[in-house]
Amino acid sequence: MANEVTSQTLSQAVAEHLRRLIHLGELSPGDRLPAERDLAKQLGVARISLREAIKSLQNDGYVQVRRGALGGTYIIELDEPVARWRARMRTESGAFDDIVDFRIGLETEAARLAACRRSHTDLGALLESINDLERAEGRAAFRLADSQFHAALAQASGNARLREAIESARAELFGTHDLLTYTNPIAESVRDHRAIYQAICDSDPDAAVSATREHIENARAQLRQIVFDSDAPASAGTAPRGSAG
Repeated sequence: MANEVTSQTLSQAVAEHLRRLIHLGELSPGDRLPAERDLAKQLGVARISLREAIKSLQNDGYVQVRRGALGGTYIIELDEPVARWRARMRTESGAFDDIVDFRIGLETEAARLAACRRSHTDLGALLESINDLERAEGRAAFRLADSQFHAALAQASGNARLREAIESARAELFGTHDLLTYTNPIAESVRDHRAIYQAICDSDPDAAVSATREHIENARAQLRQIVFDSDAPASAGTAPRGSAG
């Protein structure tokens, strides 16, 4: 028999929802969450469940609750979550490649379907995200634009379940962007995204699959070096070859 649903399990679900938004770049360090009353209403939960979720996020190093005239709940730098994620990738044998392999399976199929099903609206969303990536000034803007491209790709597939699975898989690799050295723009990401976009625009499913696979394999090579071959997170400077994915 399934366990009884309690306020604690609800608070965990709320915390996980907010973590996903942070991992995907929809919320970034420095962002302030809506007021408690408003956020609880948006999420459709009781304020006590939201408070428990915020406390969990605070304990895990995602947010800081500030008092005073400029008080509120703010997303903070993700040093602690990234360090834990990196340690987990290093200690759980095969976890990193499992996630990347899963992404390849999901996103190449999404690209194939998108090349057959995309609408003018879908093409516009993909192109807009690429333009945003080129204009990104800072890591947070890059993370958001990159995430929006992959979300638009999933949307263009026309498959809601595939879209949800892609979002979940990408959220599992959130820390990668925060380990990257950063230069505006990361030319390799823009190049890869444009290749995927062009194949979808041309209604060429084989080219879309190939470009998407190459993009994620580029990310695998770069991220493997960052996660496993380096003893400390990369600092600002010249971006390495490869793509953040």
